[in-house]
Amino acid sequence: MEENIIGTAAAQYVSRGNKATRTGFGDALLEIGRENSSVVGLCADLTGSLNMNLFREAFPERFIQTGIAEANMISMAAGLATTGKIPVAASFAVFATGRVFDQIRQSVCYSNLNVKICASHAGLTLGEDGATHQILEDIGLMRGLPRMTVVVPSDYSETVRATKAMIKHQGPVYLRFGRPNIPDFSLDEDGFEIGKSIELHPGKDVTVIACGIMVWKALEAARILEKEGVGVRVINMHTIKPIDTLAIVCAANDTGAIVTAEEHQIHNGLGDAVAHVCASNIPVPIEMVGVEDQFGESGKADDLLEKYKLTTADILEKIYLALRRKN
Repeated sequence: MEENIIGTAAAQYVSRGNKATRTGFGDALLEIGRENSSVVGLCADLTGSLNMNLFREAFPERFIQTGIAEANMISMAAGLATTGKIPVAASFAVFATGRVFDQIRQSVCYSNLNVKICASHAGLTLGEDGATHQILEDIGLMRGLPRMTVVVPSDYSETVRATKAMIKHQGPVYLRFGRPNIPDFSLDEDGFEIGKSIELHPGKDVTVIACGIMVWKALEAARILEKEGVGVRVINMHTIKPIDTLAIVCAANDTGAIVTAEEHQIHNGLGDAVAHVCASNIPVPIEMVGVEDQFGESGKADDLLEKYKLTTADILEKIYLALRRKN
């Protein structure tokens, strides 16, 4: 059990077992539906895969099964938003962003409508469905849109909190989560505020800024290096847009080197967002853990993460490189 406890005397992060972030979305949506009658669910023929079946069964009159018609789903959501409803439109990430980019840009963001786009099965960990479904560009697509907020929670519990925060937020939101069961470790006392990152581990030598499934791996790397006398600050950057500029600048100033980690292309994702902040405020050595301009392929999730260098060992390698560059 010792290897599953990470943190400080102030906060210990313990893996309470593995749960999928998509399950956190489904559980939170059901709870939200009970509290807010304005929330309407829409899904493009993937209700079970997104755990929206709980909401559908509880509130059939507030659920719309659009079928395999994602563009129509986003357009319907935009229309519902104009009537004061809070539409939650959900599908696999590759369909919820790539297939319907035009509808999101023109109908949702241009009009600044209160539509929540919720996307499961993002990144490589979709696994055996292969490159056509493993979208690694969605964060970039969404953060490039004016008025769009982009949120990437790290585990089941944070996805619950993120979903609730998303509903309270006024304006377009893209919420990204995934298929696999991953460690559930975040704490309710961490809270969740859109645009405000969370420091999970203190350190003065180097900072790792991570999102999604890479946050736990960053904590694992920090624990390993703590035994070597290297202080690694770990920041959970759950909101990619608006990015927490203050936390990044403070980390760059305090530690002098940064590593970013994301299950996404290194181009136009979290790494680029952090690099932009540093270039504009306090340039420091930055290394990035992410997919390096490649498509995915069919395979088991863990095998793909290893092949595409998205493991704890790869974060460690980039930390060592960042430290060498710093020195």
